[in-house]
Amino acid sequence: MIFPATVAGSLPKPSWLAEPNKLWPQWRLSGAELAAGKLDATLLAIKWQEDAGLDIVGDGEMSRQHFVHGFLEFVDGIDFAHKVEMGIRGDRYKAMVPVVQGDLTLKGRVHQAEARHARAHTRRKLKITLPGPMTISDTVADSHYGDKVKMAMAFADLLNQEARALQADGVDVIQFDEPAFNVFMDEVPGWGIEALHRAIDGLTCLTAVHICYGYGIQANIDWKNSLGQEWTQYEKIFPALAKSRIKQVSVEAINSRVPLKLLSLLDGKDVLVGVIDVANDEIETPERVAHVIGEVMKFVPKQRIVACTNCGMAPMRRDIAQAKLLALGAGAKLAREKFS
Repeated sequence: MIFPATVAGSLPKPSWLAEPNKLWPQWRLSGAELAAGKLDATLLAIKWQEDAGLDIVGDGEMSRQHFVHGFLEFVDGIDFAHKVEMGIRGDRYKAMVPVVQGDLTLKGRVHQAEARHARAHTRRKLKITLPGPMTISDTVADSHYGDKVKMAMAFADLLNQEARALQADGVDVIQFDEPAFNVFMDEVPGWGIEALHRAIDGLTCLTAVHICYGYGIQANIDWKNSLGQEWTQYEKIFPALAKSRIKQVSVEAINSRVPLKLLSLLDGKDVLVGVIDVANDEIETPERVAHVIGEVMKFVPKQRIVACTNCGMAPMRRDIAQAKLLALGAGAKLAREKFS
């Protein structure tokens, strides 16, 4: 089937589980109730996606307060009690981040509960996302390794440990989120790709990397407005990704200033094309979604196009996100009818 549909990762959490419309929401449950609530919300996320006609569904990242910290909470060697303020994403904004104080090891499984719960309750292909090693290393302070690359490789080993276990849980697609790839572009072709390869070592399931210009939060919107009318930064990293062992690359398209012709640099990869904008509340029409897919077909073979969202939807209003999911599913269906 051409143009299967999926989401980049996160979906809005129900208001009974966490504060709505926030990127860093506080949980509204605790203890055993929180654990159960996370799994209930995971089923809701799957139901929203199935009802929208999506072909590859995810857990919606319902069990994570944040896409990076949801992984870090399960890592020994990190001090969360004494966070420090640090500029992240090339000092685009400041954040209070935990500090690496010792050798990094996993406390145990990270996403086993939600992955197995999701696998048991859907017959569709299942995708689970993990933060990428470069992005993690840009989201923590280091007081132990003294070398960002060495620390990133240590995180890559832990990601690989969890990714192999997720594959054994029946996960079909494992995606690594690397928004830092469009910040440290000179480093991506070297150690950035090397760290990704370390994270996917031994995997036989589909592997993906998501790169983007960030969530639809004000700091990212302001930054994007400073980049000019045409965003050509990906010229530096797409050729390296094309040569990598990663099977799929997830990128923005709709309402993006990234020239679609750059997608031709991803020769040989499946391209998860963002046809849903997560930075505004306007609901795309199926016709608009199909139009974007048609434009992408000028540069990517249709057999390699996957319809997707530009980025995660965690901070978005739930009703808006659900309507956008419906538009995604309907738009992909319309594109199949138009371009088969």
